[in-house]
Amino acid sequence: MGSDAASVAGLPSPRDIKVHRLMCMELIKFVTGVLMLLPAIEEARPGSNPGIQVLCQINRALDKAKDILQHCSESSKLYLALTGNVILSRCNKSKKLLEQSLSCVQNMVPVMLATQISQLVADLGAGIFSLDPSEEEARKILSKLLHQYTSTTHSGEEHVFEAIQIAMENLRITSPKDLLIEKRSIKKQLEKIGEGDPPKRKILLFFLSLLNKNGKSIVAEHTENESLQHEDSLEFEVESRLKCNYNDAQRDIFNGSRLPDEFKCPLSSRLMYDPVVIASGQTYERFWIEKWFAQGNDTCPKTKRKLVHLSSTPNNSMKDLISRWTAAHGVSVVDPSVQAAVGHSWESSSTSIASLSSSMMDLSINIDFSNLSMGTSDASFASHPSHSKISNDFHKGQSRESIHEMELERLTRLSSLSWESQCNLVGNIRNMLTQNGEASNWMSSDNFIQKLFRFLKDAHKCDDQDAQLLGCQSLLAVLDECGSSLPYLNDDAFALLTSLLGSKVSKEAIAIFEVLSRHQNCHHKITMSGALPILLEILDAHSRELQEPAIKILCNMSGSSKIGSLIAPSELVPKLVPFLEDTALARNCVIILHSLCNKEDARIAIAETDGCIAAVVKLLERESRKDQEHAVDFLLSLCLQRVQYCQLVMDEGVIPELVSVSINGNNKAKAMALELLRLLKGEFSDTGESYEPEIDIPKPPTTDFTQQKSHSEGTGIFGKFFSKRSSTTAKRINRK
Repeated sequence: MGSDAASVAGLPSPRDIKVHRLMCMELIKFVTGVLMLLPAIEEARPGSNPGIQVLCQINRALDKAKDILQHCSESSKLYLALTGNVILSRCNKSKKLLEQSLSCVQNMVPVMLATQISQLVADLGAGIFSLDPSEEEARKILSKLLHQYTSTTHSGEEHVFEAIQIAMENLRITSPKDLLIEKRSIKKQLEKIGEGDPPKRKILLFFLSLLNKNGKSIVAEHTENESLQHEDSLEFEVESRLKCNYNDAQRDIFNGSRLPDEFKCPLSSRLMYDPVVIASGQTYERFWIEKWFAQGNDTCPKTKRKLVHLSSTPNNSMKDLISRWTAAHGVSVVDPSVQAAVGHSWESSSTSIASLSSSMMDLSINIDFSNLSMGTSDASFASHPSHSKISNDFHKGQSRESIHEMELERLTRLSSLSWESQCNLVGNIRNMLTQNGEASNWMSSDNFIQKLFRFLKDAHKCDDQDAQLLGCQSLLAVLDECGSSLPYLNDDAFALLTSLLGSKVSKEAIAIFEVLSRHQNCHHKITMSGALPILLEILDAHSRELQEPAIKILCNMSGSSKIGSLIAPSELVPKLVPFLEDTALARNCVIILHSLCNKEDARIAIAETDGCIAAVVKLLERESRKDQEHAVDFLLSLCLQRVQYCQLVMDEGVIPELVSVSINGNNKAKAMALELLRLLKGEFSDTGESYEPEIDIPKPPTTDFTQQKSHSEGTGIFGKFFSKRSSTTAKRINRK
């Protein structure tokens, strides 16, 4: 069964592994488990950027694990034994990379699949690789022989014979067939590396020389049958272990006792840590059932029936029974929420995974010879361009990972450091965030951001502008990468940012506000922080780098009901008009104006502001279809309110542009342009004077023009227009 699973997965069979067979068997088990789940993971389509990255990491981890297995099935046994510690390290790193990648993806897939991934992650975490004692003994012997070979003094031939004999016996090179296969393997490796790796080439030539001198004499002492019998025995052991590893029932046996089914969560099939009862009366692990509900399910996973409510109640009786059973059998229960939290930290730590991945080098050509005292300079190995690059990448990956971990550890005690040390630490983090964007995902946790805000608050109190800049730049980098998973920020954080808007870090502070304004749940706090009046002042500041984010903030918040009540339209609208001629910002301004159209005082402000409607009409002439769409949408919304606004729009010569948009615009703009044309045609004749409607449309109130005129006369352009339109309407009524 084990070899079948391996062959189905496209992996070497355990019988093909020459050395480190038990380690490779463990790795085959993990790779096969991942390959069995991979189609379901890909079908779940975790389509966010982190999801795509994690899928790539899983496939990369699988490829690297397959490289290890392929290496151990093709290389020389002597060479594999010599590099046993390196193989062990790579197996552990491959396991860790698979564990981290799967921990990330389990938070992005449906709960039923997540439970299977969680079990595999637990198996990976519990997996242990170790060197076979006989192979480890062979490694020490070969290493000593190499040391003697490169030193000025050599041992006698008899000692060399005995040493290589023990190594060959331990590595099961005990028959003429074994010897022939080993020599061929060495020659194939030599052909593969050519002249490109002198240290490795010297080692392989040394081993080939030893075999040519002593091999036949050594294998003569063994019979072919003895070798085959030993191989069959080992193969049976490997196959038995592999079958056992694929038997899920083994997981339920603890110290000879089977785990009672009622103690297992129906979703995850694992021992429950925090059992709860749901409306159907079934008991589940709290973490998994809450995840089930969070994904939009409203049925009981076991009974498939719709639930009357989604609340849950702790099953204290079950928890007590589980506690007694685990205490009696010496079993510890794993909290799945802790495992998921670790997965989330790994998910946000794409840099950590990437650096781990980069250290998983091609084992067939990259071996650490530094402990082998070869007499040849290490420079000969490093001088090869590809080896130098891989070596550098390896050390960079390791150092970058350790630096990140060290800096994060220091960040947890940031407030206990001296101010200079705090600034240096935040500066280092700023550099990591800005130079490596993936680190932003890694560090995007509530605790991290709260500590940065605390640092920024302290910098503001002591008026340290350099420190304020560091804090703002770090916050901006991490918040910009948070996406939809923005951590909770309290009112003090928004108030602090508002206080920085008038400082020398205004550019960074307003950029942070712009990021926060993309999240609707931040709109109320931005409003209450007092930032909006300052944003209005910025629009008059003649500073493009501040004006652009200010308008984008107002645009992002334009749908909020608060903004209209806290900003007087008569103040806002005139400030927007100059930006209607700005190619980059005109659309944002029209969106703001459109959102204001639902209030009469805003419509009056729009009508009275010189050049406002004219500037919007001009947008219809632009090549941008989206600009045309937003402009038509605004004009239509305005004209639908009152007939007087129709005249203002007509006065700007809008008809030709509307006709053009109705023909050449996008579908939405075409429809709105046609509707606006019908509306204007219904209100006015071609001369624009008789005001005879051709279709039935709602007319504005005309019962009290005297009062309307009286009220309007003191309101500038809008008042004059109302006076003119009232007179025109009265004449029309008299004629009739």
